[in-house]
Amino acid sequence: MATDWQPRLVALDIDGTLLAWVEGSGQTYEQIRPEVYAAVHRALDAGAHIVLSSGRSPHGMTRIADLLDIPREEADQLWVVASNGAVIFRYPPMDVVREVTFDARAAVAAVLEHHPNALVAVEERGSGYRVNRPFPEGELSGEMIITDVDEIVAGPVSRVIIRDPEATADDFVELASRLGLHGTDYVVGWTAWLDLSPVGVSKASGLQVVADELGLRASDCLAIGDGRNDLEMLAWAGRGVAMGQAIEEVRAVADHVTGPVDQDGAAQELNLWFPPTGPT
Repeated sequence: MATDWQPRLVALDIDGTLLAWVEGSGQTYEQIRPEVYAAVHRALDAGAHIVLSSGRSPHGMTRIADLLDIPREEADQLWVVASNGAVIFRYPPMDVVREVTFDARAAVAAVLEHHPNALVAVEERGSGYRVNRPFPEGELSGEMIITDVDEIVAGPVSRVIIRDPEATADDFVELASRLGLHGTDYVVGWTAWLDLSPVGVSKASGLQVVADELGLRASDCLAIGDGRNDLEMLAWAGRGVAMGQAIEEVRAVADHVTGPVDQDGAAQELNLWFPPTGPT
């Protein structure tokens, strides 16, 4: 990488990157630490485009933008890559630019055959999620609308969440690999949490759309993340950075590993390119 390189687009994962985990709960603290907030705003001061890029559904991302106070007053709308790349929108107000959907019925049925007691959820835009049964408290944002599985996946969807509190992440990794889930892409989370998405859709594909709109290239992008759903994004970006607590699979594709989230690893990385005291 050239010594005079500086990111022109900064793609930031949310949970485990901007937000620290609540130990043992599968949830994150909904607060931005001062060091991270300041580093994001130094990047903005330098003219970089900040893009939030998460597996969260859109309504779970806008409040993070609000916590960061982005976009700034009089600035252009923020670009946001949601639902692991299936939904791209501008904010505020929420203006969906692109949404990719798929028929999830066969994949959901295949997973439920092996995990019949699993929880299933699909976003209900603007209010919360349609779910077959309630998810553990704090794992989904907004209202949970109890709905039969057949009805949940009756039409095209951008993303399906399947969660089995009685299983492990390794159980889901093995199952997804064994099933193949033809016609569907998938990501396994930190727990037994499976995100089903349209084939070819990832945070990287969503960021490519944003980069094209901004007249930028992948080589202009710094991306920071910590989960399996960040693999494509970190490989795509000119500089892909894994958080310190990331599993080895994620660290292996990254160009660099920063500190863990509880040590403000995202700020540590941003400070390399947008120093608190200016260039040295």
